[in-house]
Amino acid sequence: MNLKSLLLSSDERTVRVLRRVLSDLEIDVEHCSSADEAIRQITRQRFEAIIVDGTNAEETSSVFRGAKAAPVNKRALGIVLVESDVGLKGGFEMGAHFVLHKPLAVERAKASFRAVRALMKRERRLQMRVAVEIPVECFGSGRYKARTIDLCEGGMAIQFIGRAAKENVLRFSLDLPGMDGKLELHGELAWEGNGDHAGVRFKDATDEDRSILRQWLNNQLPEPERDDPPVLCRLTDLSSGGCYLTTNSPFPRGTRVILSIKTGDLEVRAGGAVLVAHPEFGMGIQFLRATSQQRDQAQRMTAALRADKSHEVQVEPDGLETSLPGDGVEMFQSSEGEGSASEHSAAEIAPTDDALVDLFRNQFQVPVETFMQQIKKQRHSVAAHSR
Repeated sequence: MNLKSLLLSSDERTVRVLRRVLSDLEIDVEHCSSADEAIRQITRQRFEAIIVDGTNAEETSSVFRGAKAAPVNKRALGIVLVESDVGLKGGFEMGAHFVLHKPLAVERAKASFRAVRALMKRERRLQMRVAVEIPVECFGSGRYKARTIDLCEGGMAIQFIGRAAKENVLRFSLDLPGMDGKLELHGELAWEGNGDHAGVRFKDATDEDRSILRQWLNNQLPEPERDDPPVLCRLTDLSSGGCYLTTNSPFPRGTRVILSIKTGDLEVRAGGAVLVAHPEFGMGIQFLRATSQQRDQAQRMTAALRADKSHEVQVEPDGLETSLPGDGVEMFQSSEGEGSASEHSAAEIAPTDDALVDLFRNQFQVPVETFMQQIKKQRHSVAAHSR
């Protein structure tokens, strides 16, 4: 089953280029020529990506808000096409995850959309639900019993048996049919249905738990979908908290990623989140450090990269975050009327103890040329202090 995208543009050349690029990448295109038509389609169909020609900023913002408000498309990837004078800042202010500059050239657009496709596939698989009833034990301040209604990589719908949990964050224990041992996962109640029904979003699952769940879900599907190959990158800048990688296919801002390098017979892996993305150039990634396992992985990754900076880094998407680690910046305006990304990011963000990560968090909207001047200046400052 092909991925599906919605394209809003009245520019014939842009439509022609994107139809060719997306067709080559096996992404179906639903073309709309007006914002009203696009919003109607968003309420009726599921799309993995929503691509909008940002000529009219107000209409573009309304389409992205409409996607966020539509249950089937609230996690769709938002891509905006802008003129160079609008820049990254203007594109993000419209509510997009990814900003591409017009005019589009076929090969350049294909490089950008190759990473986008990998993220679209990963997001779809994360949300692909298997209807199954499995007993679940839930642990918080008390102990609760429930059963699953459906299950996916990112979470599950459950029905409590007896009293329902009042806590938002719980530990869940369940036996997957045909798998040895219990699966122990932490999660939060993402929504509450009528009475005893609730939706659970898994949080900070270990690599082992994620692998077990992914294997079980793949066994339930008639034709499990393969992920795209990792994006190959080169390291330019490194700190204990993050790194900047050059690649012509960076992932959009807000993408949760897995980085891996091979050193001899060993593979070192670490989780991260893309805080800044420069199409056709590179991306700035903050390492995930919320759990002891994530901190250990980040330390081993930075040690391996410091030992040999010529390592080729492989990066694969692991899903799309609605907010970024450490700064609470929402990627879209929510349907409940919360502030947009531009409103939050305009406020001063408290500095961390990592100058490179601070640069990612505070300068993600500046032009790539300006950003590279700043990162070069910081690089020289770090070198001077280390002498």
